[in-house]
Amino acid sequence: MMKKTVSVCFLVLMVFVLSQAAFAAKQTKVEVLYMNHGPLMNTLNDMKGVFFGFGNKISVSWHDFESDDGEKFKAQKGITQHIPLVIWIDGKTTVKVGQKEVKFSGFPTGAGPAFFHGNWTMDDLKKALAQSTAGK
Repeated sequence: MMKKTVSVCFLVLMVFVLSQAAFAAKQTKVEVLYMNHGPLMNTLNDMKGVFFGFGNKISVSWHDFESDDGEKFKAQKGITQHIPLVIWIDGKTTVKVGQKEVKFSGFPTGAGPAFFHGNWTMDDLKKALAQSTAGK
C-alpha cells in the first residue's frame, strides 16, 4: 500500500512539474534593459501598460542599466554602449512587424531626447508582442 501511495504521489508531482514547464515554455520571453532616469519614466510606464495587456502570455524581466544585475545582463548580451533602453522579445531586439523590421532600442519615436530616439512606437511593440503570443 505504501509503494502505491508513493507511486501515485510521484506521478502527481511529475504531471504538475511537466505542466508548469510546458506553460512556462509557451510564454513569450521579454527582457528589458533600461536606465532608471526621469526622461525614460513615461516610456517605462507605457511599456508596463502594454505588457499588462498580454497577461500571462508573456514573461517580463527588468534589468536596471546601472545595477549589478544590469552590469551582468549587459555583459551577457554584449551591450557596451550607453543606451537608455533595449527590449528583447524571445531573444531578439529586431522583429519583423508587418512589412517592416523594427529594432526595439532607444526611446520610442517622439519620446524623450531626440538624440536617443529609436525607430519604433508603442504600437510596434504591441504588434510584435501580439505576433509572438498568437495562439498562446
